[in-house]
Amino acid sequence: MIPVFGSDKAAWRYPLSIAWLALCLAACGGGSGGGDGQQPPPPPADTTPPTVPQGVTATPQSTTQILVTWQPSSDAGTGVAGYRVFRDGASTPVATVTSTGYTDASLTPATQYSYAVRAFDAATPANVSELSATASAATHTETPISGLDSRPDNSTCIAGDRPSQSVILATERAFPNLPAFASPILMQQAPRDASRWFVVEQGGTVRVFDNLAGVSSVRTFVDITARVVSGGEQGLLGMAFHPNFPTDPRVYLSYTNATDGLVSRISEFRTRDGGATLDASSEVILLTVAQPATNHNGGNIAFGPDGFLYIGFGDGGSGGDPWGTIGNGQNLLTTLGKLLRIDIGGATGAVPYRIPAGNPFAGNPLCNGGTGTIACPEIYAYGLRNPWRWSFDSVSGELWLADVGQNAVEEVDRITAGGNYGWRCFEGTSVYNANCGPNAASSIAPIAQYNHTVGQSVTGGYVYRGTAIPALVGRYVFGDFVTGRIWHIARDTAPTLTVTTGFDSGLSIASFAQAIDGELYIVHYGGTLYRLRSGTTGGGTIPTQLSATGCVLPGDATQPASGLVPYAPNAPFWSDGALKERFLALPNGTTISVGADGDFQFPLGTVLVKNFSLGSRRVETRLFMRHTDGEWAGYTYEWNSQGTDATRVIGGKSVSVGGQTWVFPSEAQCLACHTAASGRSLGLEISQLNGSLLYPQTGRTANQVTTLNAIQMFGPAITTPPSELPALPDPYGTAGSLNDRARAWLHSNCSNCHRPGGGTPTNLDLRYTTTLASTNACNATPQAGDLGIANARIIAPGDAGRSVLVGRADRRDALGMPPLASTLVDSAGVALLRSWINSLSGCN
Repeated sequence: MIPVFGSDKAAWRYPLSIAWLALCLAACGGGSGGGDGQQPPPPPADTTPPTVPQGVTATPQSTTQILVTWQPSSDAGTGVAGYRVFRDGASTPVATVTSTGYTDASLTPATQYSYAVRAFDAATPANVSELSATASAATHTETPISGLDSRPDNSTCIAGDRPSQSVILATERAFPNLPAFASPILMQQAPRDASRWFVVEQGGTVRVFDNLAGVSSVRTFVDITARVVSGGEQGLLGMAFHPNFPTDPRVYLSYTNATDGLVSRISEFRTRDGGATLDASSEVILLTVAQPATNHNGGNIAFGPDGFLYIGFGDGGSGGDPWGTIGNGQNLLTTLGKLLRIDIGGATGAVPYRIPAGNPFAGNPLCNGGTGTIACPEIYAYGLRNPWRWSFDSVSGELWLADVGQNAVEEVDRITAGGNYGWRCFEGTSVYNANCGPNAASSIAPIAQYNHTVGQSVTGGYVYRGTAIPALVGRYVFGDFVTGRIWHIARDTAPTLTVTTGFDSGLSIASFAQAIDGELYIVHYGGTLYRLRSGTTGGGTIPTQLSATGCVLPGDATQPASGLVPYAPNAPFWSDGALKERFLALPNGTTISVGADGDFQFPLGTVLVKNFSLGSRRVETRLFMRHTDGEWAGYTYEWNSQGTDATRVIGGKSVSVGGQTWVFPSEAQCLACHTAASGRSLGLEISQLNGSLLYPQTGRTANQVTTLNAIQMFGPAITTPPSELPALPDPYGTAGSLNDRARAWLHSNCSNCHRPGGGTPTNLDLRYTTTLASTNACNATPQAGDLGIANARIIAPGDAGRSVLVGRADRRDALGMPPLASTLVDSAGVALLRSWINSLSGCN
């Protein structure tokens, strides 16, 4: 073969024998040129370029590759010989190819490029087409890989109506057009004035709004935030109008102040405009009580039917009432741990109040909120730990009080003058500390109590005297701040009733409120107000067997139903060493929305499923459901020994599995951990799911956020690439710094409760995104007990041995953390905390 044309033409080649024959014919006078020996004329020159390439596209293939493609050009002359590809307007091509596609490689990630293509023909010189239209590739990233090809159909694992409640109550949002309040803790109306409501915000303000269903605005009644130290159990905690307000212009406030050491104050203020506002400059301090710790401040105040002002104080805080030889609750020389009663009617000048004649120690010198040498005359009743909300029955005048327990029992008391209600001798009816002084035998049993499988922190309410719920008239209504459960008991209930099943409101019940017409409202610490109303006897059912829930495969309860999507958090919660499988199930056609903090907000009907195994034995399956009324509820199932099915556990229990104690949580305990402040669905947030997971359905490993996005489970879709989204590190892994891994452990294991509004008596904020200095833990003196550690701090930088945070995580008694559903210490987690705290040089 021999070449005939140059590189811009097709390389034509002839067999040698044909070329020799042509030369021979020419020499002999033969051939087409005739016999005169002349050569034939040359063909006309090719001067027409190929057509312009059409349909040029540029498609990212990876972070470093872009595929450029186009439609074939045509050429009527010598034919299309090839194509030249140009990048970003350069005059020199990046490639010359004969195909209609080119992969541009070794590019810079996350960079935009543009391309143009020219066609050339086989002429000499080659004719080149006009430049094609430019095609740009958007900022190119790795093509997202989804772990699932499509969203699975879920028509079986759906949360329906909540089961029937044993008490026929319900709640509804009151005044829904109002803006949210900031940590509201009290709501009340002024005497004989049903036209307005007043809401006390913990930070130091009182708001007022018109009592109209469609009201949308609030006004400020008084603002004393500059005087109030707030957080945890501190703040503006109580308000009481004078019984003759506004004719008598006085209003009383109870708050904590730290101007000269932490104290509780009871102060008198006056309105000077007929009751529209309260004059903050008119303050007269009546009582000042030194507080040795930040918790257990009590703070509720109210006028009784006798016209006297009643004041409740906790035992001084910390844990276990450690103050003095017998504790403050039983010590009659202090006003801490007491219900006080004073007469403000004749108060003048240096004598800010008088002592009513019926007080048990009337006639003794005033303690004036502090301590005395003999029993304080202000005392009306004693033996209280932290009275959180109490009230007078508007008909009988009886005083009902809720006293928050230590770590096992919450109680409700009916208070009488001189009564001793047991703390610290007793917690409820259980002996707590026998070293509590000479009055233990005089302790009065509570009217009702409940343990911590039912609730965690009692909130006192009112004897119902409205008309909307006839069956409730004359019954005392109270609830639990942490679980949102509400109970009602008869006024003549004999001591001591143990309450269990109640109405689950789903609210953080800071207070109840009673309108002038006797109807009851609920102050939700999250910032909204609710009305108590009559419920219905209908409702859904929760199957007894897991196999009947629709959340597992028919015929094989060990496998999830086909409509479930697996997930796994980056920083898993400690569950006593159990292996866990997690799934989420959304009703068809619904989507997950993502809040500004990255937390997932699920549609009605959502079910979250979690399986727990110890070794090869499956022990428990939990279903966490968002029912049709918008409330979440948890249900748990115990697997049989054959591992074929699981039976629902009601009320919780503990069993021995492989030598360790395994705790099945009660329904109330589910909500105690899955707090409203944390969004209920723990572990389901962007930073937790922004990580890889092996999807068994496809065998592919993919990012979980990418996968949920690809199968259209987010609404609206997430447009930010995973590389730009937050992600928690695995606390037990090696990725991320020591600080990041320790903070991730605290976020998963502690921040569900220890965050603003989390329902704990501290102001800790252990969320991952909170700076160490803002957690209120670093170099902070513990206020709920120091565990016997000398010079203790919650977090002592550089010294884990002085850090109560480590001490609580390293034990599983009543002082350990977490307080529920765990019997084994997370030794790896504790070691991580120790290393982290020891590495700290400060709080920055």
